[in-house]
Amino acid sequence: MPSRSTSTGAPDTARWLLRGHDGRLTAYARAEGGLLRWTETRPGGPEWSGPDFFDAPDLTYLTLAQGTDGYVHFVGRRERPGDDGKAVVDLVHSIQYQSGRPLMDWRSLGNPHTKLVERAPHLGAPAAAVDTAGTVHVFVRDAVGSVRMRREGKGGKWEGWKDFKVRDTLDGMAAVATSTGRVEVLAPTGKATLRWAQEQRGGEPQRADDVPVVAAPGSGTALETAPDRLTYYAADALGDGVLAHRPASGGPPLPLGGAPGPGPTAALRTAIDGYDCTVLAHRTSTGRPALAAFPTEDEGAGLWWAETGEPCLGAPALALDARGRVVMAAIGLDGTLRLARQKAEPGLALAAWTRV
Repeated sequence: MPSRSTSTGAPDTARWLLRGHDGRLTAYARAEGGLLRWTETRPGGPEWSGPDFFDAPDLTYLTLAQGTDGYVHFVGRRERPGDDGKAVVDLVHSIQYQSGRPLMDWRSLGNPHTKLVERAPHLGAPAAAVDTAGTVHVFVRDAVGSVRMRREGKGGKWEGWKDFKVRDTLDGMAAVATSTGRVEVLAPTGKATLRWAQEQRGGEPQRADDVPVVAAPGSGTALETAPDRLTYYAADALGDGVLAHRPASGGPPLPLGGAPGPGPTAALRTAIDGYDCTVLAHRTSTGRPALAAFPTEDEGAGLWWAETGEPCLGAPALALDARGRVVMAAIGLDGTLRLARQKAEPGLALAAWTRV
C-alpha cells in the first residue's frame, strides 16, 4: 500500500518549496505511488498542514515549475508495463492552481518517439519552465541524446514535439523563464553544457553559445541575477565543487568550492543586511545540506559553505517566506519534512531545524 505520510525523497529538482499568490509556502515530495504536499496554514508560518497524499503512480521522475500566476505545474516521466510486457513510457502533466487546493488530473504529453517505438522506453528526464504568459515549456532528452520541446499553445492545446537536433546530451537539463518571459534551457553533455534561448517571449528557442561547464548530470540550475540575465550554477563533473557561469558575459567558469553530492543546486536572490545576495544550497557528499551566500554576481568576493542539519533524501530547497525570510527545506532520512527559517538578526543565520 502506498504511504500517505512518509516521503521517499525530494522531487528531482531543487525548486520544490514554492510560495503561492497568497504568500503561503508549500513543500512537495515523492512518495510511494504518488506525491506528498505540506502547506503553511498562514503566510510566514510557523504552523503547517499536511502531508496530503496525491496519487501519481508509475512516476520515475518528477519536476516542478511555477509561473508568475502562482500556478504550480508538475511534469513527470511515467513508465508502465504494456500488454506485451515491454515498458510504456510517456510524460505526464498536472497543475495546482492555488495553495492548498487539489491537483488536477494527470494528462499524458505523449512521447516524441511515436514512430520509432523501440526508442520510446529510452526517453530521459524532463525539465519545465513557465513564461510570463503562463505558457508551459517541457524539455526532455530523447533516445539519441537530442533535446525535444513541447509547449502549451493557445487555448490550452499542446503543440507538437520540436527536435533541437543535437546528440549526446545527458539527463539533468535546467529550464528557466526570465522576468521578461524569455525561456532558456541548458543541457549537460560530457564536453560542455548546451544552451538554447528565446530572443523574446513566445519565440522559438535558438541555439546559443555553449556554457564551458562539464556539469554533473542533474546538478545544474539557472538563476536570474540581473534583469533578463542568468547565471548557471552546477557541480563540476570531475568533483571540483560548484561552478558558476554567466552566459551573457562569457569567460571561464568561476569556482565556488563546496563538496556537492548527487542532485541539483538550489539558488535564490534576497537582500541580506541591505545587500543584494545570492544564496546557494546543495546536498553534500556526506548527505547533509550545505548553504552559502555572497553578493549577487560577485562570486569573486568569496563564500563559505556551512553544513547544516541532518542527512537528507534528495536535494534541499530554498524559498523566501511571506516576510522575506530565507527558508531551507529538506526531506529527512525518516521521510519527514524538515525546515530551518532565517533568524531575525543580521546575516544569514538559520534557526534550529524543525520537523513538520
